[in-house]
Amino acid sequence: MIGSELAGEIESVGKDVRLFKEGDQVFGSDLSGLGAYAEYKCMPEGGILAIKPANITYEEAAPVCGALAAWNLLKNIAGIHSGQKVLINSVSGSVGTAAVQIAKYFGAEVTAVCSTTNLELVKSLGADKVIDYTKEDFTRSGHAYDVIYDTYDTYDTIVRNSFVHCKDLLTERGVYLSAIPTLTILLQMLWTSKIGGKKAIFSATGLRPVAERLVFLRELVQLIEAGKIKSIIDKCYPLEQIAEAHRYVEKGYKKGNVVITLERNRKK
Repeated sequence: MIGSELAGEIESVGKDVRLFKEGDQVFGSDLSGLGAYAEYKCMPEGGILAIKPANITYEEAAPVCGALAAWNLLKNIAGIHSGQKVLINSVSGSVGTAAVQIAKYFGAEVTAVCSTTNLELVKSLGADKVIDYTKEDFTRSGHAYDVIYDTYDTYDTIVRNSFVHCKDLLTERGVYLSAIPTLTILLQMLWTSKIGGKKAIFSATGLRPVAERLVFLRELVQLIEAGKIKSIIDKCYPLEQIAEAHRYVEKGYKKGNVVITLERNRKK
């Protein structure tokens, strides 16, 4: 797994570039598949790139994909709105910490599921109720939700769930969301698309057209500038310690994001 998110200052632009200029502070996502572990990157003008909000640092701007994934599923797929009851499972990672803030922004009542060590962090993000999964199985709570969002990623240590485990907790037209393309969720999505009522939905931001993802990014910029959403940074590692950074992430205990920094950007 290589880093695909980035933030930095534009050193130079091609002669036909109109959207950016030398000296612009930008952030976004690399689409080349080569990753962003480098001092310099060559990016297309029409890529996933935007001007960095002035009220955040490069370190806070770089981990944009987590928020984009949550924005895509909650706003554009689930159509989340005020008054809904939303449960977010595995909220302590990059996507989960963003999802709680986004759900609260839209006025939902948020129940968040995490481990004991992350309870205070999750409460600080605005969750209305926090369930410690080491002490309570939320699938046995008996509560009903309009949206259940499983945000787990490759390294999460939280117990995995599925539409089958969660469907009894969904309201009549509730939706179960996943950004992980497992065979199980794809089959559940196909099955529930043929029947009325509760739905299982998979959607990956990376599969959306670039133009749509740029719209998502610009919408998020507005929220960041308004102070409605922030990146949660667990640790920063210099580029020279990238192996150590990966070892830390692979332990499965990170809170929010782990960022690789360069000396030139740490001064900004």
